[in-house]
Amino acid sequence: MLASPSSLFCGPALLQPDLATVLRLVLLAPLLEEWIMRAGLHAWLLQRTAPAPALLASALAFSALHLGSGLTAAALVFGPGLLFGAVYQRWQDWRRCALLHALCNAGALTVCGSVVAPYFALS
Repeated sequence: MLASPSSLFCGPALLQPDLATVLRLVLLAPLLEEWIMRAGLHAWLLQRTAPAPALLASALAFSALHLGSGLTAAALVFGPGLLFGAVYQRWQDWRRCALLHALCNAGALTVCGSVVAPYFALS
């Protein structure tokens, strides 16, 4: 039996989020992850290598950070990791990345919790 698209892209925390999950995904995770990934790792890499390898390495590390949520989740955050890294390289401000990250997570919560999931529910 194949998994439904909602189960592939929307884990249980996204399908039925409680207040703690929403706060973690929209506030805590973006602040901590972007502070570590952009202000820490990405800034460090930019001092030691060219922008393109720094961008790629930080996006891969960002994906690896999400392996605890599964291989699919790690693969799905690679693109946003590249975007956040490009924003960091352009403005050198991890807080912009955190805001963008929070908006992406809020979008995922909205789509998975109220738009996508009901249409893919198995009868």
